[in-house]
Amino acid sequence: MSESARLADQIRRAFEGDAWHGDSLLEILAGVDAKTAAAHPIENAHSIWELVLHIAAWDEAVLRRAEGKAAELSDTQNFPPVTDTSDAAWRKAVAQLKTTHDRLVKAVTAFPDSRLLEQLPGKREEYHDFFYNFSGIVQHELYHAGQIALLKKAKMR
Repeated sequence: MSESARLADQIRRAFEGDAWHGDSLLEILAGVDAKTAAAHPIENAHSIWELVLHIAAWDEAVLRRAEGKAAELSDTQNFPPVTDTSDAAWRKAVAQLKTTHDRLVKAVTAFPDSRLLEQLPGKREEYHDFFYNFSGIVQHELYHAGQIALLKKAKMR
């Protein structure tokens, strides 16, 4: 298995399941409805929905970088506002997250190992290479999955 395929597998496991640490992002999101997703049970914390949009935004940014494009997010892109809290809008947000994630996994799987240590488009810092970015998105998703798990528990009380 190539190094890129191993990275893609870790990205997939963090998101879909069969992860070493425990529940994946999708496993944690199971059973979350629009009302729970939009709630703010912890003062000054993002909602589950806001975190889902944030994760999707960064999956898209990493995907764009894998395609050779520079990708930076504005504050609004980083945490897009939730303007429609309907059940349909929640289902759409989760579906979009899944679609973006699937595209990211495919792109990382196909990424040439020989390019993993190349610098990211638009970045000058030495540590901003593709390997760092692909392994970092795993950490990012798991960090926010933990937040979502806590928000889900707080809402259930």
